[in-house]
Amino acid sequence: MKRLLLAIFVALSIFASPVFAKKQSSGGGSHSVKGHVKKNGTYVQPHRATNPNQTQRDNWSSKPNVNPYTSKPGTKEAEK
Repeated sequence: MKRLLLAIFVALSIFASPVFAKKQSSGGGSHSVKGHVKKNGTYVQPHRATNPNQTQRDNWSSKPNVNPYTSKPGTKEAEK
């Protein structure tokens, strides 16, 4: 009986895991930015950034949004 329950549990775990996996798509809300050197010589470390769009209200740096990668709250007022 224990083996049967274990087999059922393992089977459900294997088949259910793709259902709960986070979707990775190229059309997501963020992208990776490679490290680079700015014109003034400052090195910018690799990081993630929101995809560009027509609003500033959904950027991580805008109030009251929170960056999901650093947990830092936004500090900039969004333009209206």
